[in-house]
Amino acid sequence: MPVRLAAVIDVKVLRSDPDRVRASQRARGASESLVDDLLLADQTRRDAIARFEELRAAQKDLGRQVAKASPEERAALLSRTKELADLVKKADASRNEVDAAFDEQLKEVANLLGDGVPTGGEDDFVVLETRRTPRDFAAEGFTPRDHVELGQLLGAIDIERGAKVSGSRFYYLTGVGAQLELALVNLAMNLATENGFTPVIPPALVKPRAMEGTGFLGQAASDVYRLEADDLYLVGTSEVPLAAYHSDEILDADALPLRYVGYSPCYRREAGSHGKDTRGIFRVHWFDKVEMFVFCDPADAHAEHQRLLGWEKQFIDSLEIPYQVQELASADLGLSAARKYDCCAWVPTQQRYREITSTSNCTEFQARRLNIRARFPDGTGPVATLNGTLCALTRMIVMLLENHQQADGSVRVPAALQPYLGGRTELTPKP
Repeated sequence: MPVRLAAVIDVKVLRSDPDRVRASQRARGASESLVDDLLLADQTRRDAIARFEELRAAQKDLGRQVAKASPEERAALLSRTKELADLVKKADASRNEVDAAFDEQLKEVANLLGDGVPTGGEDDFVVLETRRTPRDFAAEGFTPRDHVELGQLLGAIDIERGAKVSGSRFYYLTGVGAQLELALVNLAMNLATENGFTPVIPPALVKPRAMEGTGFLGQAASDVYRLEADDLYLVGTSEVPLAAYHSDEILDADALPLRYVGYSPCYRREAGSHGKDTRGIFRVHWFDKVEMFVFCDPADAHAEHQRLLGWEKQFIDSLEIPYQVQELASADLGLSAARKYDCCAWVPTQQRYREITSTSNCTEFQARRLNIRARFPDGTGPVATLNGTLCALTRMIVMLLENHQQADGSVRVPAALQPYLGGRTELTPKP
């Protein structure tokens, strides 16, 4: 039987260091007053628990008295027993009510930020590294085409028919476009499995518990597709089913870290992106993705985060694409992430870097929500969870086409990808 939803942040931290929680909320641009509301609700909850336990103890004591009472005393004691049973029942209901209210409030608190996370919003990221120099197309004597034009020349992307069949922000990958996606999937999955990840093809429909447990309801709910008739959600990332894979389980600490790599379709409403990236396949409602996910000892989470970033860089490097590594600022993090890095590739036709992968350290936040624990030497406790995108297929196709295009509309195939495309060294325009 599933255990009741655990605290999403450590309640001990809320009680002992509320200023730390306030500071984290403030840096995220979230409510600080919620912390004071929670402290009050926690005290109400503890008082209700104490009241229930006091009455329950009295009830047990009265039961012992009844067993020893004389016939003359028993009638009065039995009457008191009925009164006390009613009080215990009401106290139990009150305890459960305030407990549930406290849990609901606690879900609104974001994960505590990691030490040293940059403060600010979307534009306050810190560039940690820039790898490869973007090509100088002017020096090469031609103006670069964007991925839509290249996709049409190659017979690789059909946006018009995607819109006809499904609406805006949908597409078909055809011919070499479909082959390019499959090649990228295989390259990414091979890299992950060679580094000890277990490959998984997870369900793309999940119950509310999985979506809520990973932090994708609440502030992110407007971006999620829901099937009301079935009370199921279409996932926006395989992080969701991978995180929930071990929900309500106690793991063997000696088996950690557990590393999984999932390949799945992803669905996003792209709420709030009206007018942004409407051309092409950079920002779409559906795409496929290869995602890494890790369960580990919380003490190892920082090092594991660096490893995930390293594998993302290794994959992008193999595709010979210019990119930056950015650390996101506090107000640009999702509910679950304590720290997040993005890898942003250069888009020649936009003359800027755009996100293609990200990796987040969610510390114990998701594990507490999903009740995932391990037996550590000092006792049973929540694990840490981390995620990292290895390849968001449509965005990587955009980067490959634009960065490796040639003057005649053909596209050079990086050496690492050639074995997965039958040895082809370039993709050529259709006659």
